Amino acid sequence: MPPVEIPPEVSEFLPEIVAIRQDFHANPELGFQEHRTSSIIAELLTSWGIEVHRGIGGTGIVGVLAGEGGGKGSIGLRADMDALPMHEKVESPFRSRNPGTFHGCGHDGHMAILLAAARFLSVTREFSGRVHLIFQPAEEGLGGARAMLRDGLFDRFPCDEVYGFHNWPDLDLGQVLAIPGPCMAGADFFDIRLKGTGSHAATPQKSRDPVVAAAGLITSLQTIVSRVVDPLETAVLSTTRLSGGNAYNVIPAEVQIGGTVRFFDKQIRSLIEAEMRRIVRGCALTHSIEAHLEIRNVFGVTVNDVGAAHEVAETAAALLGSDNVRRTGNPASVSEDFADMLEVVPGAYFMIGHDKTKPLHHPEYEFDDDVIPIGATILSRLVERRLKSGAHQNG
Repeated sequence: MPPVEIPPEVSEFLPEIVAIRQDFHANPELGFQEHRTSSIIAELLTSWGIEVHRGIGGTGIVGVLAGEGGGKGSIGLRADMDALPMHEKVESPFRSRNPGTFHGCGHDGHMAILLAAARFLSVTREFSGRVHLIFQPAEEGLGGARAMLRDGLFDRFPCDEVYGFHNWPDLDLGQVLAIPGPCMAGADFFDIRLKGTGSHAATPQKSRDPVVAAAGLITSLQTIVSRVVDPLETAVLSTTRLSGGNAYNVIPAEVQIGGTVRFFDKQIRSLIEAEMRRIVRGCALTHSIEAHLEIRNVFGVTVNDVGAAHEVAETAAALLGSDNVRRTGNPASVSEDFADMLEVVPGAYFMIGHDKTKPLHHPEYEFDDDVIPIGATILSRLVERRLKSGAHQNG
């Protein structure tokens, strides 16, 4: 890791913030169920003299902090709060106490980073305007960002710019990635129900077999990306769920298929959906069964504002050195519902590297607490940079 100058105001309370992160890790909560988590965040922000608004988008929290310099500019900083519905396999003193619920994506660390930045900014207040500290529920495919937006997030708490971030095991500790334009894919989830006629497995002629239909359908769906989407475009279609039947000697009457589509262009998304519907209709005709497709958009494409991405990169470079800041790279095919906030307010989403080796969503994933002071300092310096007296032209 490069030498990093962490402000003493951050270093002084870092052990407390790490302990809070570990408590969040030990007590994870799923999307829209983050009641304990949001209560702790609200109490901490209040104790630091920050104005707190609760219940936004369900369990969401917004803290409002005014700087010493007056001014009308405003910046939003966002962290996600929810855990994943998976088991943890890491043995530690703060291992998850809720079986089947695990902070396997590091949202506990994201909350800690934003809390550390909030604590620092509440002490120094060396900025003009306001900072809106956005703690968002239900990022993991449940629409938490959209829920906060429906509750009037940016109407009630106007932001000239908004910034989000994620820990990123593909980068080394002390590295940051902030690229302009599309940086993460949009995502749809889909469910297909194939309804035929069941029979004894020894008399398949009496059935309309949805299992055989499912086998052909899954294979046909793979031709959309390989044979319909332009090879110079980027898209993914993955079938991830298949269920039906519960006996060796019974052909079931129904089979369910599920999966996801990833894309970086709305026209490509529309093309894939149209092809999926065509193939599903063809499957029904071919096998004389009923076939129903439900496809729903879960994440938009995460698109960074060029200027905002530059500001993140410059801020990180001042802290970490230019050699440790990546300003170009391929967009990630994973998705992030911060995209919905960026469709309303310009801003940027950036990645912060760490030294733990397991990938996100792995049962042995571990968040690296050394990321906390780096992330908190970047956010704090970004606020001071963008809301410096006379520097911010919006508002």
